[in-house]
Amino acid sequence: MTTAMESETTATAVDPNKTAKDYYFDSYSHFGIHEEMLKDFVRTDTYRKSIVDNKHLFQGKVVLDVGCGTGILSMFAADAGAKHVYGIDCAEIATTARKIVAENGFAERITIIKGKVEDITLPVEKVDIIISEWMGYFLIYESMLDTVLYARDKWLVKGGVLMPDSARLHLCAIEDGQYRRQKLGFWDDVYGYKMSAIKETALSEPLVDVVPPNQILSNSCQVFDIDLYTVTKADLDFTGTFEIKFNRQEFCHALVGYFDVKFEKCHVATGFSTAPFCEYTHWKQTVFYLNEPIRAEAGQTLTGKISVKKHQNNHRDLVIDLEATTHYNQSQKRNYIMR
Repeated sequence: MTTAMESETTATAVDPNKTAKDYYFDSYSHFGIHEEMLKDFVRTDTYRKSIVDNKHLFQGKVVLDVGCGTGILSMFAADAGAKHVYGIDCAEIATTARKIVAENGFAERITIIKGKVEDITLPVEKVDIIISEWMGYFLIYESMLDTVLYARDKWLVKGGVLMPDSARLHLCAIEDGQYRRQKLGFWDDVYGYKMSAIKETALSEPLVDVVPPNQILSNSCQVFDIDLYTVTKADLDFTGTFEIKFNRQEFCHALVGYFDVKFEKCHVATGFSTAPFCEYTHWKQTVFYLNEPIRAEAGQTLTGKISVKKHQNNHRDLVIDLEATTHYNQSQKRNYIMR
C-alpha cells in the first residue's frame, strides 16, 4: 500500500471556544475536501445517474439534500425536474453553495439553508425525496447517517424516496507483510530503542488506505446491512459475525473493511462499491491489523465477530472490537478506535 489517511485541512491554532462538532463542520468548509469528493467519479457520477436518469421520480417533487456541500446533488435534482430543492449544510460551504446555485440559474428552485438539520425549520411540512451523500470511512464513521435518519423521521412523506436507500459492510483478509514491517515493525527498533507503546497505539488505529487487489487472500463476508427506510439510530451500534475462506497459502496480516450502497428506487437499480477490486473511490478501504500474522492455507476458514459502537466521548468516532479464530482454534482479540 502507498499512503495513509491524510488530513484534509492544514493545522491551525486551537480555539478554546470551539467544540469537536465545530471543528468537524469547519473541516467541510475548505474547498479541498469538496474537490476530492467531486473528482471521485464513481461517487459523483453514480449520484448523477441515479437522479438525472430517473426524472420520473423527481418531476414536480420537493427534495431535501442533507449535507448539501457545494450543492451538486441539489442541482442534479433540479435538472431532473424537482419542483423545489432544499439543501442544508452546517459548514460555511453553504454560503458558497448559494453562490454556485445562483451562478447556474437555480436560485428560484434551490434554497440553501445554513444550519444543523436538528435545529432548523423547513419552509415546508414534508418532502417527497431525501438525497444525501452521508457515507464515511468504514461506512458509518462520522455518524452523518444519524442526521439523515432524523430528517427522514421528521420530514419525509409516507412512501417517499431515499437516495441511497441501502448499504452493506463487508470484511475480507489480506497479506500485507511489507507495509506492516515498515509501519509497525519500525517501532521495535528506533535507533536501538524499543517504542512498544507507540506500536500499540498504531495497532489500535485502523488505517484508511488503498488495498491492492493482489493482496486479497480470501472471499468477502457481509457483516452489516442497512435499509434506510427502517433502520434506527440505535441499530447503528451493531455486532456482526463473519466466516471467510482463504484462497491461497500465505500469511494474513489484516482484515479489510469496505462498503457498497444502492439506489433501489431507480428505473434500473444502481449503486457502487468501495471494494479493493473495484474502481477507486475517495473512501478507499479500512485496514485492521491483527496482533500477529495468521497462517493462511487455501480452503481453510477464519471466523469471528466484529462489534462497532460510537465512542462515548465523541459520537463521530468509532470503537471497534474484533475477534478472529482460525481453523486450528487460535484466537485473537483487538480493540480499535477510529478517529
